[in-house]
Amino acid sequence: MKKWLFLVVCACVVSFAKADNDKVITFEQLPAAARTFIQRHFPSEKVAFVKAERDWLDTSYDVHFINGSELEFDKSGEWKELDCRRQAVPDGAVPAAISKFVKESYPDARIQKIERDRYEYEVRLSNFMEVKFDLSFNVIDIDFDD
Repeated sequence: MKKWLFLVVCACVVSFAKADNDKVITFEQLPAAARTFIQRHFPSEKVAFVKAERDWLDTSYDVHFINGSELEFDKSGEWKELDCRRQAVPDGAVPAAISKFVKESYPDARIQKIERDRYEYEVRLSNFMEVKFDLSFNVIDIDFDD
C-alpha cells in the first residue's frame, strides 16, 4: 500500500513539474497551418513573441502581437482562440454562419474574441454580449457579460 501511495505522489510531483513547460519559439517553428492562418488573416500585424506550451498529452501555441492581440493554436496549427481585445477579429477568420448571425442580430457590434473546442464556439462581442454556438452553428446560449 505504501508503495502505491509513493508512486501516486511521485507521479503528481512529476506532472506538476512537467506542466509548466512553456518555451519561447520563433514564428517559423509554428505549425505550417498556423503560419498560413496568420499570414492570411493578420498580414499587417507584428508578432511580439510565440510560446509553445507542452503538457503531458498535448502541445499548444500562443502567438502574441505587439498590439495586444493573442491567438492560440493546437498542435496541428488549427486555431483554438482568437482574442483581438480592442479590435475586431477579421471576418475571414470567423466561420461564415457566426459572422452572419452577429451582423443580423447585433449590427453595431464587432466580434472581439472567439474560442472553439470540441463541443462549441464562444464569441464575445464589443457590446459585452457573449454568444455560444454548437458545432452546427446553432445558438445555444446568449449572455450579457459586463
